[in-house]
Amino acid sequence: MSSSEESAFWTILSYLIAGLILWCGIGLLVDHFLKTNFFVLIGMAIGLGSSLYLIWVRFIRIER
Repeated sequence: MSSSEESAFWTILSYLIAGLILWCGIGLLVDHFLKTNFFVLIGMAIGLGSSLYLIWVRFIRIER
């Protein structure tokens, strides 16, 4: 694996982990203050979706 491929792998992995941690944390805080238990799931979906979007924008989309 070349250096640029390895760098891309770690960048993609960090986007996925950071998006999930950030939005799950926000969901947990909202659940805590509103005394609910479903915002963490919404946070997970938003985190995964936003992470995949950032990966698509940075690595997959064809530049025009």
